[in-house]
Amino acid sequence: MFNTASISVKYSIDLIQEEARNLIQQRKLDRQQPIYTLCQFIPAREWPSVENELERHGYLLRDHLIDLLGSETWQED
Repeated sequence: MFNTASISVKYSIDLIQEEARNLIQQRKLDRQQPIYTLCQFIPAREWPSVENELERHGYLLRDHLIDLLGSETWQED
């Protein structure tokens, strides 16, 4: 029997950054909010691995999302 509850996602820093970008583009989060606000959109069982990955790359949960995103490119409307 296949148990989908045991499947977990490996959160790389690139995946975390992409998730943050998507949530900001959808206006569910703002660039000035702290990184820990991402926890609202990531399953609780996955959050410890996200925290570890952020810590490995020198990010603090109180840092702003804009710090996580780094430079962004803008397209003209």
